[in-house]
Amino acid sequence: MSQTDPVVEKNFRAAMSHVAAPVSIVTSVVDGTPWGTTVSAFASLSMDPPMMLISLQHDSGLLSRIGEGSILGVNVLSASQSELALRFARRDQDRFTSTPWTLADGAPRLGDIHAYVAVKVARMVTGGDHVVLFCDVIDAATYETQPLTYHRRLFGTHTPEV
Repeated sequence: MSQTDPVVEKNFRAAMSHVAAPVSIVTSVVDGTPWGTTVSAFASLSMDPPMMLISLQHDSGLLSRIGEGSILGVNVLSASQSELALRFARRDQDRFTSTPWTLADGAPRLGDIHAYVAVKVARMVTGGDHVVLFCDVIDAATYETQPLTYHRRLFGTHTPEV
């Protein structure tokens, strides 16, 4: 592991906190058990063919259970779901207790979300302290809610200009 200059790390962390990011919970079912974790590092990669990038920390419980070929659900959270985002970010509790979900395209789709994308992991590449998943899109859906965003270490939402 490389040694990062602490000043560069601090400045980079501060700069990234100024970038508003959508909040999602990435889910999977492994041996009949649902798994999931809160993620803000995901993005569309390609429209032809439809592909996404998802970044998971090396020590992620979800990452330790999936591999190439795994089916994942990217549940983009709605503005009212900040508590759910915090629950799935913690490691010390059952994340699916009292969380409504259904199996959709092979992965858990959570209730009251803003958007959903089902993907199949095509490739996994290490990038620093994360693993980047290159994923093929299986299906996608949107819902009429406001998105949950994370900006300057606070949850919020997007308000369109008129």
